[in-house]
Amino acid sequence: MTPSRPHVRTSIGSRANTLKTRANLNHNWQIVKSLFIKVACHPRLHSRTQAALHAKPKSWPLYPREVPAVKENSGEIGELPVFWRSAPSTNPAVAPALYLHGVPSSSEDWIAPREHHGQRPRRRRWWRRKRSEDDWVQAPLYEQGFLERTGGLAPDLPGFGRSGKPGYLRYTIEEYAGFIERFLDMLEVERVRLLVHDWGAVGLAFAQAHPERVERLVVCNAVPLLPGYEWHRTARIWRTPLLGEIAMGATTRRLLRRSTLEANVTPGPLPDAWIDSVMANFDQGTQRAILRLYRSSPSDALARAGEHLGLLRMPSLVLWGMQDPYIPKRFAKAYAQALPESELVELPDAGHWWWLDRPDAIERVVKFMNAA
Repeated sequence: MTPSRPHVRTSIGSRANTLKTRANLNHNWQIVKSLFIKVACHPRLHSRTQAALHAKPKSWPLYPREVPAVKENSGEIGELPVFWRSAPSTNPAVAPALYLHGVPSSSEDWIAPREHHGQRPRRRRWWRRKRSEDDWVQAPLYEQGFLERTGGLAPDLPGFGRSGKPGYLRYTIEEYAGFIERFLDMLEVERVRLLVHDWGAVGLAFAQAHPERVERLVVCNAVPLLPGYEWHRTARIWRTPLLGEIAMGATTRRLLRRSTLEANVTPGPLPDAWIDSVMANFDQGTQRAILRLYRSSPSDALARAGEHLGLLRMPSLVLWGMQDPYIPKRFAKAYAQALPESELVELPDAGHWWWLDRPDAIERVVKFMNAA
């Protein structure tokens, strides 16, 4: 059927209106364009624009102090391979810092955490192909660690990390105190500012034997070299023959993540980057060192190892994560009372590895370490 005449006239009229609208829009755009050119070419604005283009960009540092680069080192003390990290001191006027880690970690505790690359397990996507969202990167909690902020030294204690793990060592408090002395002698370092955490408390045995070599002292959630401490549940398992060996052999990444659920205040297990650093070195040598260290240290041996803490009269800081499931919080005050020149800082919202809950509190340690 042929369209009626009025319908044809309506179509022609609609097309004419469209063309007219486009013409008006083009005219308006030409007006706006000319105004923009006039404004842009104004002498005052033009000079400001050119000045801005040729001005040197301002440099805004990400950190208020120069961040020293952390260097990885290796050497030998006798026949024992030793690995340590170091960074130039941010305050050359004071003795270098010495950081001593605990169990089951290494000197990696004292540097900026690495980013973690995660992947969804195949068992959780067996029915489909891999997608881009199955891979992710977990950003680090903070950008500068202890070593980057103060400089200093951070060894992997024998039996841990990348240091030697020989079977002939007994891994006792006395052996570790002797190792610290020989390590500093090897590097020709006479005096240090000492920070100890967890089993880094072996450094307190060194400090009692050589108080003249420790300029300042920081104690953080350290194994109590004090009377009245009873080992926690996991330690009691490790101290039990055969049961400890079974527990060590059964330790997997999944089990380690699950066991750290209670370690800190932040919900969930410890960060994957920390789990990575532990599992990378959790070999038979480290497992043997842990078992021997705990089995050589009953409660009375710990108390004897700290009998002369009262002779440490250097400025001291006791900084403690108060929600530590392994060491009762009363030992924070006990350490502060045992060290004559000490200051106590309690972190009520932090656990055993307090810097993972409260990275901002690292600055409190840096300020104390760098004080003249």
